[in-house]
Amino acid sequence: MHNIWVRLNAVIFFALTVLLVLATLSAFSTYLHKGVPEIRTLKVNTLKSLRHHGGVDRALLSFDLNADLSPAFHWNLKQLFVFVVAEYESDANPLNQVIIWDKIVKSKEEAMLRFKNEFVKYALIDQGSELRNKTITLKLMWDHMPITGRLYNGDGGDGTYTLPEKYKTS
Repeated sequence: MHNIWVRLNAVIFFALTVLLVLATLSAFSTYLHKGVPEIRTLKVNTLKSLRHHGGVDRALLSFDLNADLSPAFHWNLKQLFVFVVAEYESDANPLNQVIIWDKIVKSKEEAMLRFKNEFVKYALIDQGSELRNKTITLKLMWDHMPITGRLYNGDGGDGTYTLPEKYKTS
């Protein structure tokens, strides 16, 4: 009745349809997960330096972080991209956001972040010379990277710190 090619075509496309339905169901399952990580501490520990270099202001600092990101993990999560953002306002820009530290968390075992006096990976750099006497707010943000489905992010923690009026070098 049907030759081998017609039967092979039917089997392959049935398998692809089943895979498509399963991927769609797993993508929709991410909307049901409401795990909210707990951020206990996020604050600037010490300001190492604040100086004007190369036409821009640059601040180097360390921070304390104590957070439990394990509630964010579920069966469809491959990893979390975690980063600390410093936010501040300036005359040139109403909102400045600068990533000063990041980490990839691949499992629940790595999800407990406890850092004391952690030095930033990336300096806090302003486009001009507007960092002096500014209040910066530290936020912990994370991007969910699922096996399949939508990418989404979360944030939390608000540690504020006011930079000094004069340049400081250590």
